[in-house]
Amino acid sequence: MQRSVLVVEDEQEIADLISFHLKDAGYSVTHAGDGVAGLSLALTQQWDLILLDLSLPRVDGIEICRQVRQCSSDTPIILVTARTAEPERIQGLDAGADDYVTKPFSVLELVARIRAIFRRVSVSSERQEQEVVTAGDIVLNKRSHEASVAGNSLCLTPKEFDLLMFFAHSPGQVFKRQELLEKIWGYQNGVYMHTVNSHINRLRAKIEDDPSDPKYIKTVWGVGYKFNDSLE
Repeated sequence: MQRSVLVVEDEQEIADLISFHLKDAGYSVTHAGDGVAGLSLALTQQWDLILLDLSLPRVDGIEICRQVRQCSSDTPIILVTARTAEPERIQGLDAGADDYVTKPFSVLELVARIRAIFRRVSVSSERQEQEVVTAGDIVLNKRSHEASVAGNSLCLTPKEFDLLMFFAHSPGQVFKRQELLEKIWGYQNGVYMHTVNSHINRLRAKIEDDPSDPKYIKTVWGVGYKFNDSLE
């Protein structure tokens, strides 16, 4: 089945370039040239992935990202942005984006990242057996991508789910940010290190009673993060 990608980008040349390469890779591509059109398409149709420019006329990418996440926790979102300031990139990730690329960027690398996302989704959906992982009060169903803590359902993005599942499989093991970046996102470039930090913060906000004093995902200062192996 052909994967569908929504490209929300106001620069026509960039949109055409991205669309050309995505179609060449076998994907169905729909383009929206401003935030209002992009938001409408994002909320009224089902997409396998959304490519979202941060700086859009009428409605910006951050607001689109927030509204999409309120309605869908499953659709992967990649931000495409010319903004290089760290706070703005972090804001995008905190709004619910799974990843970001900065302009100018390699279209071939972008397509490779999208392929990697779809590959992980396919592997997960093709599994026949139901795998349930329990860690303390957290229950993760790998097949259905359902998660709960203390019996309460969690609304996790695909990357948040993958990250939590990865931690739950290795309680007590300390992972450096770079390791998480490579394992979950497939990157080897430390420039995306804040991708990890933002996802950890978002995950803590959803699973912890007190995110400032986390019970599940612990910070090992100067090293990285680990999942608590002393849960009752």
